[in-house]
Amino acid sequence: MNLPLFAGIFVAVFLLSLGGTRLALGYLKQRAILDHPNERSSHTIPTPRGGGLAVSAVLIAAWAVLALTGFGNLPQILILCVVASGLAVLSWRDDLRPLPASLRLVGQVVAVSVALISAPNEAAYFGGFLPPILDTIAAGVLWIWFLNLFNFMDGIDGITATETIAVCVGVMLITAGATSGLFPYALVTTAAALGFLWWNWPPARIFLGDVGSIPLGFLLGWILLSLAQEGYGAAALILPAYYFADATLTLGRRAIRGERVWQAHKQHAYQRAVQRGWSHQSVVLAIMLTNLALVGLAVFATTNPSLTAQALIGTGVVVAGIIVVLQKVGGNKNL
Repeated sequence: MNLPLFAGIFVAVFLLSLGGTRLALGYLKQRAILDHPNERSSHTIPTPRGGGLAVSAVLIAAWAVLALTGFGNLPQILILCVVASGLAVLSWRDDLRPLPASLRLVGQVVAVSVALISAPNEAAYFGGFLPPILDTIAAGVLWIWFLNLFNFMDGIDGITATETIAVCVGVMLITAGATSGLFPYALVTTAAALGFLWWNWPPARIFLGDVGSIPLGFLLGWILLSLAQEGYGAAALILPAYYFADATLTLGRRAIRGERVWQAHKQHAYQRAVQRGWSHQSVVLAIMLTNLALVGLAVFATTNPSLTAQALIGTGVVVAGIIVVLQKVGGNKNL
């Protein structure tokens, strides 16, 4: 591994994301593209929405450059970049003027379908437990759900950037000494998220918006599915476990009650914590500690395959614990 090269790439992407987000902040303020507080919001002042304009542009460009310089499968990565760009355009339009949920879903289904059909790697996503066609369909459904939950969970300052960093750091730790081509893509994704986090850390000066969260969820979903294809299925499940659990449990309850699950709300566990008095910063720090534990469990499962079941049980305990804490324990708004 060429550490000086990767260090230079990391710094370059971080600075581009940092500077690009600053430019986006000025543009969004000038155009008055703001997220105004309402009964479903967790913020209290109008805040520019659309920081993903910079993050998505920098990240997609970085992935394309990596592919063009010999990292990964060139045709596959370029297709991912084109599809992610299409999702960014669709999502930006949705940020400016909400689109029908059905239209957004169709765009996501097309994007994921194109990515899966063009994938050169025929390895199973679910360890060979499903027939090939069902394996691919299941991967597609999971991918679409993941990019949507990534958007659903982007509801307080700093949460999605820190989640992205945690997942990607886990992927880097797992693939650093392997022949996997995922390391550089996880690296630049971490750098882009970190550059945005500078402006999004509580109290946030800018929000990611759908133009950021949807393409980011799409690309991160590809990283996790590719990790599973390479034999690290348990790690691919463990790393995003908190986001998966909070979103799935909350949306499941809303569906059972007959509510429109695609509409904005304040019922996720992390939102409940804010309502109970936690500051955005204290919630994000609690989730960061949770993700640190999940990264450790993912690495443990990878290095100790015979103890994968124990790692998955530990994951369940950690995730259940943080959800209970966020929902039930009162906080201090001054933290």
